[in-house]
Amino acid sequence: MILYISSVIIDTMKTTKHILPPLIFTLLVTPTLLASENVPITASKDWVILPYAFTSDSTGLAGGIGVIKQGLFQPQTTMVASVFRGVEEDIITNAQDDVATFSGGFFSFSDYKLPFTNRLFFSLISMKSNFPKQQYYFKGTNNSSDKKVLETSGEVNFFNTTFKYILPLGEGVHNPERLYNLVDGFAQGREGFGSGIPFVTGQTTVGVQTFYQENSFLNWSVFDVWKNETPTSTPVWNTNGLRFFLHHDNTDFDLNPSNGYRFEVQYSQDYGKGDSFQSWDFLEFKFNKYYSLDTFSFTQQNVLAFSLWTGYTFSWEQDNEIAPGIAKNRPPTWEGARLGGYSKMRGYNTDRFSDKAVFYATAEYRAVLDYNPLKKNSLVPVAVDWFQVVAFIEAGRVNNQYNFDLLTDLKYDVGISLRAMVAQLPIRFDVAYGDEGANMWVMIQHPFDY
Repeated sequence: MILYISSVIIDTMKTTKHILPPLIFTLLVTPTLLASENVPITASKDWVILPYAFTSDSTGLAGGIGVIKQGLFQPQTTMVASVFRGVEEDIITNAQDDVATFSGGFFSFSDYKLPFTNRLFFSLISMKSNFPKQQYYFKGTNNSSDKKVLETSGEVNFFNTTFKYILPLGEGVHNPERLYNLVDGFAQGREGFGSGIPFVTGQTTVGVQTFYQENSFLNWSVFDVWKNETPTSTPVWNTNGLRFFLHHDNTDFDLNPSNGYRFEVQYSQDYGKGDSFQSWDFLEFKFNKYYSLDTFSFTQQNVLAFSLWTGYTFSWEQDNEIAPGIAKNRPPTWEGARLGGYSKMRGYNTDRFSDKAVFYATAEYRAVLDYNPLKKNSLVPVAVDWFQVVAFIEAGRVNNQYNFDLLTDLKYDVGISLRAMVAQLPIRFDVAYGDEGANMWVMIQHPFDY
């Protein structure tokens, strides 16, 4: 089986596509073809070997092969491994014609309960890759131009590990693995759950994540940091450190909530150790709220969902630079206070905006339809339990201070989404429009989950 899946971003000037959403979507959604309709997907014991293909502006036409094992060692775990390679792409490097090829590998192993423990879980995710064309908005303030972007070939490598402990409170006492019985895409026996007392009901998690990411920039001559000198080696931005988090989920069903709330506090810090480009930190808070509404004659479930996210980088020194164009102790563009992409401000390119402080809010109206032409269709080799139509609006901005300016001159976008519960995992196709164009995304899970 070969899948041709891409996460596409369209604006008024060009089409940009990104690798990680389609890659993860391809590898994680497809193996669930083997899951039965009434068994949690984590209970699958089969190995899956999956060829796949996709295309994007940053990779060109590419393909690979993945190996997936659900329930490896324990019922709740998932292992994914893949190698991939693209066709040769024509690029420009430091004003010279050049060629580059997308290639690399990906590995993840999630939710392994550590030996001799009842509620301590371990996960890791890593990727080593080379991209012909990547885009970075190093000058991504609220009033910046989307034309000021660095396009370059280079490597993107990361390695993260997560240790999380499910506190023996509320639902964490008897079901720390969060395994539910699903029928027709709905969790059974969950009526009345959600919206309970924080830390008394629901599930509470504390944890720490180690992170490491390395991005290299072969097209250094167009970037302020290096354009006035010739580097002795390929310029690289390395970042590594720790994230500490507390997460509380008080919803009726974590994959598709209809009632309840969630919140999370997380602090990330790069301590400037090892080969880190520079130290930085970031404190963030997220709160989601879900309201179950009355259904119509043509719907099974109606939900009004809200999310708010805000954060601040204490370390960012606005008046000092570590290099031309790079403020001292600021995070890289893929970390910290940033907006744009498949989870926040979907009407804008990935990491389009970044600064010291950020505020973001969104509302979605979600309606699961009665109509489902693919349910138990013998021509479809996967369970499609329901279709959901979603209308959404988003607002947010970044700022150089954490003050009430964050609530002025906001960026907005609106959009619609078609979602489906496919083999007991939500997938979505979002279309969003902002003042820089219209974007389209294909991704797993609801956007609030990122």
